[in-house]
Amino acid sequence: MAGAKKAPNPIDRHVGSRVRMRRMMLAMSQEKLGDALGLTFQQVQKYEKGTNRIGASRLQQISHILQVPVAFFFEGAPNLADAADGMIDAPSPAYVSDFLATSEGLSLTKAFMRIKEPKLRRRIVDLVEEIAGNGN
Repeated sequence: MAGAKKAPNPIDRHVGSRVRMRRMMLAMSQEKLGDALGLTFQQVQKYEKGTNRIGASRLQQISHILQVPVAFFFEGAPNLADAADGMIDAPSPAYVSDFLATSEGLSLTKAFMRIKEPKLRRRIVDLVEEIAGNGN
């Protein structure tokens, strides 16, 4: 199996997506975060994709730069012990953080939160649900 690529660990992918989400919330580029860490933007990219695991001291450094506690990066993380026991039947709420980790998800959420009228917000949700269909 020489040359076969190993898939990133789900926890590493989750932590990386939370780093990306928070960085984007602060409108910070990968280059700027990399500079603050003394790394290239490519290394930040690998962290965010979960390709490279973030060590404890580096995660502490990232939490300081992004102004969140270390625990923030683990919120909503998949519970691998339950998955190994076959105890997970319900879908994971991680899809919310995955959505917010995209530029479209973050932009849509920020714009939606600026709408002050509750009835208009409800109509927008109804419209999006209608467009998406009943795929729940």
